[in-house]
Formats: sequence, structure tokens, C-alpha cells
Amino acid sequence: MTRTPNKLIPDDFTATPSLDVETVIEVVGEIGSVDALGVLVHADGDLPAGLDLDRESLARAGFEGKAGQTLVLPLASGPLFVVVGGGARDEQTDASLRDAVAAFSRATSRFASIGFQVGSLGDVDEAAAVRALVEGAVLARYRFTELKKKRPEKNLERLELLIDGIDGSASSAVAEGVVSARAATIARDLCNTPPGHLTATDFADAATVLGERFGFAVEVFDKAALIELGTGGLLGVNAGSAEEPRMIKLTYTPEGDATGHLGLVGKGIMYDSGGISLKPSDPMHLLMKMDMGGAAAVLGAFSALRDLGATAKVTGWLMCTDNMPSGSAMQLGDVLTARGGTTVEVKNTDAEGRLVMMDALVLATEDGVDAVVDIATLTGAALMALGQLTAALFGNNQELVEKVKTAASGVDEQVWQLPLEKKYRKQLDSDIADISNIGGSRYAGATTAALFLNDFVGETPWAHLDIAGTMQSDSDDAWRSKGATGFGARTLLGLARDFTA
Repeated sequence: MTRTPNKLIPDDFTATPSLDVETVIEVVGEIGSVDALGVLVHADGDLPAGLDLDRESLARAGFEGKAGQTLVLPLASGPLFVVVGGGARDEQTDASLRDAVAAFSRATSRFASIGFQVGSLGDVDEAAAVRALVEGAVLARYRFTELKKKRPEKNLERLELLIDGIDGSASSAVAEGVVSARAATIARDLCNTPPGHLTATDFADAATVLGERFGFAVEVFDKAALIELGTGGLLGVNAGSAEEPRMIKLTYTPEGDATGHLGLVGKGIMYDSGGISLKPSDPMHLLMKMDMGGAAAVLGAFSALRDLGATAKVTGWLMCTDNMPSGSAMQLGDVLTARGGTTVEVKNTDAEGRLVMMDALVLATEDGVDAVVDIATLTGAALMALGQLTAALFGNNQELVEKVKTAASGVDEQVWQLPLEKKYRKQLDSDIADISNIGGSRYAGATTAALFLNDFVGETPWAHLDIAGTMQSDSDDAWRSKGATGFGARTLLGLARDFTA
């Protein structure tokens, strides 16, 4: 019987909670009346003009100008004054500026109106700097508080940026930063929502409304349609659930001739119990409401394609279901048949993400995409290897991999390419099916998972992002707020925006 929980997102869902927050952001020639004023101070060189302090007095207060350091100085009148560390002056980048304003935005979370003063940008591109400053301030202020009675922090209602040599002509860069941050906050909202409040059906409803608002088409496939399509992976994982699965196909079509056709595939496991291969009841199990982080990142990216003028056609496949144990759940030793006819022996029901994604990858190749990128909270091995700041990146086409790297670097979402070592492929051999869903060794799990996915893309250029480690942060860290990070939404957006075949 289908559960009927007290849903956070009602049937007439119109927005993720963050879309209700409106922030006025401007690059100004002079900061006006704000509640808090931040000034960027580097660890070396001259202090900013107008700062009525010297290095000695700052040092006495414990401020050395280290990256992300803040010193709050309450004044008798006027705004709260905050000195923000920028690190070494010659190491300033758009990423360091993003981190600095994030530290300031979080330190002033009790205030709705803030201003931030930056000196010379040096060699940093002006537009990139403005975008980074907007992203940092907005993303650092993020909190998911929809289930709380009281919220101690305030929404960011106004942000003024004072940058040497830049005036109001930076409005386009401001708008790009707002749209980029919005993509990530949509992904964060979806990932932070409890699984009882956001089922696969709810996710499809959310995508439908977001598509109407942000200019992309949404096609929803219910269980009957998935049976007709032969998506045995998604149906197999869903077999133990009381909730129906959904495949959500997103399509963005640019004005004029498209410069290419990019496919994006997102893992959308709404909650992952592990199935019959039940996960241990530890803190990681609690985070499995975020196992749909890949699908959330793709949906977040789609929300920004029209507003940023993406010139390529982009198609997304979001494979959504929960993975639950029950009398009808898939069992170890079962064989599933993927879209396209490949048979897969299930040796571990907790290796379910690759099972739902294999169907989507086949559908993407059938759709004739020029390249396909998938994103998934796929393996604990990626987390163990690279920690919580860096996602694992694999691919069968180095040109595409380099494009993903460039897009990720532009928004300070760290990725690291791992080898798609073909010699490990034999670990996935099965005695009774075409392939097994896990390897026979406890080593190189992120690689064998990628090798599994590689079997379903043929000759199509393909890249794979494993965001199991980066999907959430245990604490506030620069632009990453505690909880879901929305990792991947801005990377995919940067990739899709300028994609050419």
C-alpha cells in the first residue's frame, strides 16, 4: 500500500523553498545603508584605503588575513564592521573571492542587508570575480529550514559589492551568478527534503513545474510506460517499494540552430536502504535521502539553461525510485534485463544506482546525443579515495573529460580524474548473465562501477561523475553550507552552456 506521509511539498508544488527568497544584488560605486559591511584584507601588502586600522592592531585582535578568517568589529553607530581575510594577495583567484565573501555572508547571517568591499582584482577576470562573489554570498547563507518553527538566520535580501574599477556595467555577471547559485540551491532543497516528503512521483511533479517556469520540456514515464520501454534496471530496483518509479525526461531546446546535443543522466534513488543487502544503521544511512543528488543536480542545471542562453540542445534522464527491502524486492542472484537487452546478474542489491542508470545511458545513445555525462552518488569507494571535497571523474573520451574539468574548475567544484582501467573489467563477468553489477574484489570499487556504466554507452563520448563524497558537508565550509551541497549543478550548467558537438 502506498504511504501517505505529511508531505512538505503539496500537490500544487510551485517552487523549491529557496525560490521564494528574493535577493537584490548590485555592484555599486559606493556602499549605501546596509546592516553589515565587510572589507577584504589580504595577509600582505597595503591595507585597503579608508580602513582606520593598521596591521599591528589587527594582529593584536588575532587577525592575520588568512583565507576565510573574519574579525567582527561592532561600532557605536553605522553597520556592523567585518574584516575578512583574503590570504596572500598574489594567490587571489575567483575561487578565493568566492570563499571570502562566503565567510563574510555566514558571519553576518543575522542581517538581511550586507555590503562587501573588494580592492584590486589583479589578474582575476572581472566577470568571473563578480559571478563568484554573488555565488559565494548566496550559497553560504543557504539553510533548509522548512520543517523548523523558528529560523535564527535571516534571508539575504540585499547584497552590495564594491570592487575597484568596476561599476554597474557588471549587471550581466551579477545575473549569471544569481542564476548559477539558484541552480545549486534547487538541488540542495531537493536533497535536503526528507524521503517521506519527496517520493519519485513528487520529484516528477516538481520537475514539471520547474520546467514550466524555466523553459524546458518535461516528459514523465510511469511504471506502465517503463515496462513498455523495457527499463529492467529501474523496474528491478523499484520492485521492493510501495512507491511507483518515475523516469523523467527533460529537454531544453535553444533558439536558433543548436551547437550540439548533450545528454545528462542523473541517479535519482529517493532513499537507499540497500534493499535486501541492507545498509548498517549508521550516520551514512541517515544521509541516503540524498542518494538522488545526481538527479537533483541535473534538474538544477536545467533550471538555468534558458536564462544563461545555452546554445546546445540538452536532454536529461532522471531515474527515480527508492530502494527498499520487502517480500517483492529483487534478490541476490536475480537477473535483470536492461533497455537494449543486456542481462545483469544482481550480486548486491546495494549496488542499485548503476542498475537504474544503465537504462538511461542506453536511451541517451538511442537519442543520438553527441556526448553524455552521468552524475551519481554512486560508490563509497569514491568517498574513501577522495574525501568530501573532490568528486571522482571517469570517461571514455578525454576531450569530454577535459570539458568537465574546465566547467568544474570555473565554479570551484573539485574533480579528479581516475583511470578507467579496462583490466578490471573481468571482475564484472557473470557465469549466467552478460555482466554482474559488482566486481569480485573489494578494491577499486569506483573504477569497477564506472566500467559497468561504460558497457552501456557504446562509442558515444561519455563522462561519469561520482559525487558520493561531495553530496553533503558535515559542517559549514566556505560556500558549502552544512547539509546538501548541490554539487554538480553548477558544473553541469557550465558544461551545457557552452557545449558544442
